[in-house]
Amino acid sequence: MTTPMSMPSAVQAVLSRGVRELHRATALPVAFGGIVCRDQRSFVISQLSGALTESLLRLRVDLGSGLGGKALALARPAAVSDYFNADEITHTYDRAVAPERLHTALAIPVRVGPAPAAMLYAASREPVVLGDRVLRSAVSVARQVERDIAVEREVHRRLGAVARERTELDQVRAELDAIAGLVTGQARDRLRAVSSRVGALAGDGHATGRPGDGTVSLTPRETEVLALVARGEPNRAIGEELGLLTNTVKAYLKSAMRKLGAANRVQAVCRAREAGLLD
Repeated sequence: MTTPMSMPSAVQAVLSRGVRELHRATALPVAFGGIVCRDQRSFVISQLSGALTESLLRLRVDLGSGLGGKALALARPAAVSDYFNADEITHTYDRAVAPERLHTALAIPVRVGPAPAAMLYAASREPVVLGDRVLRSAVSVARQVERDIAVEREVHRRLGAVARERTELDQVRAELDAIAGLVTGQARDRLRAVSSRVGALAGDGHATGRPGDGTVSLTPRETEVLALVARGEPNRAIGEELGLLTNTVKAYLKSAMRKLGAANRVQAVCRAREAGLLD
């Protein structure tokens, strides 16, 4: 049984894209960000774009401390035009910020549900005016990151529910097989038949049949993903074409591979063609 990408890894991937997009959208030379801890009292900077050093990497920012801690406490954007002389923030992290020589900075909480899930920063090493265009662009990126994290959480929740259900069904099937080994005659045959039906529900090889026997069935989205795989497209490009996150593409591909009994994406395409599911 395949294991979905862990939630922290999936969210870090979303945040990494968001930091790069914030860098591009605002045209500010530095962008970085981090995931808010479960207790909502701190976050750790884990993604950098345009940085001169790694002085900010793995920096833990506490609630109320520094610019990001202020934004976290207020649950709304906060900005400073002269970081090292700003009276409106604490200077707890000046030693980490100094190597980057930041002057103007903006921190934007990424809210998913009632609480911030991450923090995004955009900054400049020169005095700049954070006008309406920059603010709108930064907020737009934050809203997209919010949507992407929400999708990742839902995908993770659904994959987790499916995995738990399959595990339970696998356990039931193992018990049926064990009991079948203790009896003979019609009782054993019936137990094995029920075990096969449970295996079908669990989604193992007994559920999918063999390519070409008419029992393999893919959803329209699984078919679309496989068709693009057959064209040689990588997961990221498939996601862009279908309007899906890369992790969601992987989930559809893994589901199709399981149904086809395929060990890899190339084998999945071949078996789908054998089954008449791809042109």
